[in-house]
Amino acid sequence: MKKTTILLAVLAVFACKQSPKNEEKKPQMTMEEKMDQHAFPEALSKVFDAHGGLKLWKKQRTLSFVLPNPNLPETHTIDLWSRKDRVDTDTFSMGFDGKQVWLLDPQEAYKGDAAFYHNLMFYFQAMPFVLADDGIVYTAAENLEFEGKSYPGIQIGYKTGVGASSKDEYYIHFDPETHQMAWLGYTVTYGTGEPSDNFRWIHYNEWQEVNGLLLPKTITWYNYEGRTLLDAKSSVVFENVMLSEDAKPESLYAKPEGAEFIPLSKS
Repeated sequence: MKKTTILLAVLAVFACKQSPKNEEKKPQMTMEEKMDQHAFPEALSKVFDAHGGLKLWKKQRTLSFVLPNPNLPETHTIDLWSRKDRVDTDTFSMGFDGKQVWLLDPQEAYKGDAAFYHNLMFYFQAMPFVLADDGIVYTAAENLEFEGKSYPGIQIGYKTGVGASSKDEYYIHFDPETHQMAWLGYTVTYGTGEPSDNFRWIHYNEWQEVNGLLLPKTITWYNYEGRTLLDAKSSVVFENVMLSEDAKPESLYAKPEGAEFIPLSKS
């Protein structure tokens, strides 16, 4: 989901020539200092705290989990700082090396869009913490009603040019008593470049503790009519969820021999 060389080099040389020799370099900001500059809505900050806190999340470097599909289990591995990723199955693999998406599929078994799918399940699994990413715009949302209970919410939008689908929108709704995330509403605009008012709804109904953080164990898509939630449709279970403060080797995310780069559709 990231962003010629000669021009940059020329500009860098020019900048060096224009800088006073005695100018001191500004120290780089720490991760905690960057977090302190973020202005999250108070309600969202409480959601992060209810799930273990952003400071603890930001210390983690590698996330991995398994989707136990009956016919073809998938192992997902993500570098949380660079957002490089990799998905492995017994038949095919795909990943993002930091610049491009690749697909290794010698049997031509994968029928989906690797550029869209390679990190899709990561974003569902890393809720609510991915809602602290840069480039997000937060606005108030009306409550979501389900089975006689009212769930407060926040609408999530992205600044133009952020990610592969900056016109995507999300709603996060949380339990008013525990502040744990309960519902996610989202649109899909990838490949269209056009905003959508068709929000799909996921119930975050089961959580698991991993390294002191509360992450999804089971999420369930619901049938819906607008913001009216109907019945459960399908569920995804996340197994073998692991977090580590250590990084995986860079070679894990690099395009393997025999793989092909997949074009990213920017909307």
